[in-house]
Amino acid sequence: MKLRYISCLLAVLAFTGCERAAETQLSGSIQGTTYHIKMVMDKLEVTPEQVKADVEAVFKLVDEKLSNWREDSEISRINQQKTSDWISVSPEIVQLVTIAKDIHQRSQGCYDLTVKPLFDLWGFSKHESRVPEQGEIDRILAHVGMEKLEVDAENGRIRKQDPELAIDLSSIAQGYTVGAVADRLESRGIRNYLAEIGGEMKVKGRKANGAQWRVAIEKPTPLVREVQRILDIHQESGTAVMTSGTYRNFFESGGQSYSHILNPKTGRPVTHNLLSVTVLHNDPTLADAWSTALLCVGEIEGAKIAEAEGLKALFIYRDGQELKERMSSQFLSAPAP
Repeated sequence: MKLRYISCLLAVLAFTGCERAAETQLSGSIQGTTYHIKMVMDKLEVTPEQVKADVEAVFKLVDEKLSNWREDSEISRINQQKTSDWISVSPEIVQLVTIAKDIHQRSQGCYDLTVKPLFDLWGFSKHESRVPEQGEIDRILAHVGMEKLEVDAENGRIRKQDPELAIDLSSIAQGYTVGAVADRLESRGIRNYLAEIGGEMKVKGRKANGAQWRVAIEKPTPLVREVQRILDIHQESGTAVMTSGTYRNFFESGGQSYSHILNPKTGRPVTHNLLSVTVLHNDPTLADAWSTALLCVGEIEGAKIAEAEGLKALFIYRDGQELKERMSSQFLSAPAP
């Protein structure tokens, strides 16, 4: 599961201010989290009410197709089908599975949508966390693996080679949702906006007063919320800002901490020192998936992959009692950090 968070400080930076020229703001609750949209609507005929209806229509569609929390969603119905036959699915699921399989290969197999049974086993799904026995993990691992999930994009279908395979889209669905909302805004002629859902966002253009959008990256500490770094987004063509972390969704047992980021090879939480990864990308869906993938592999291998893939990535990791940053060369050299 993708960690979702937004700090109060980020909210202050992104959504308040004393500028003379003001943006139109929308906010609400959706998919178990909140959303905030700030947009420049000067000289546009569309009303805020129409935009809000558009946004909520996107949320409804995504929830019906991609939610692992709804038993009647399309992905939940697919998981309930214990079959190895081809299953016709919506274009959204074809798109996300295709992207996920590609990133799985590029992340040493660490990014894997089929870890849902492991997530359930460790109790993260229902906040009933526990440390399972190795025998339990081994039994579940037999039914985990992206190589067991096939996709036929041309004919709009997928196939589970193992009928027990189950898919969790939470590490990519929110990025997809951000992108879909941004597309709706732009279809209405809105070219300057900040669209944020549960801390994940896409930013484009400028604020109403001509200033750059500012986004804060949270310091990865579990008990306090502080700003680690502030980004001034200069890329007017639009960029997504997606962060994954291990430090909020975890539990402790026997003096050991267990993160919700699971290694699909071992069936256990990752044990490296990487606490959070922020990825900037023009595609929110890819940014979302990559932030989780890099978090899974850790600060050393993640940095190598980010360089090889040309990703704008910021890594925050623990070195003893200190927090340290590592940035990809693309992150350092980009006009928008």
